[in-house]
Amino acid sequence: MSDFEVDPAFETGSIAVADWPLCHIRLQDDGRFPWLILIPRVAGAVEIEDLEPEDRARLLEEIIRAGELVRPLGGKAGLAVDKLNVAALGNVTAQLHVHVVGRRRDDPLWPDPVWGRPGAFPWPDAMREALLAAARA
Repeated sequence: MSDFEVDPAFETGSIAVADWPLCHIRLQDDGRFPWLILIPRVAGAVEIEDLEPEDRARLLEEIIRAGELVRPLGGKAGLAVDKLNVAALGNVTAQLHVHVVGRRRDDPLWPDPVWGRPGAFPWPDAMREALLAAARA
């Protein structure tokens, strides 16, 4: 993991939260959704198949852990989560990463996908800090 670097594309639009055993965790700065991004700290990884088998299993566990965080983060922001969306797209940024997004039936994009859709706005400063503190706890 020593050669790992976060693709600079993640620096705009998301905020570093923590490093878990496998993944670097980021909060997507989109006030419409509680949303974490997991980036496995494996240099050169583009696809899940690029991970060693034990890291694939660890990634799944960290995705579940992220979902367990996204639900209360949504509640903290007044955005109760009805459904978790989990995806590893990589069409824009090739570096392997997984989105864990809390969705609500009344969110502005339901039931459509959230990726690449206009209308994002940053979390208000106080809420962003509260979400980061909760995610880091």
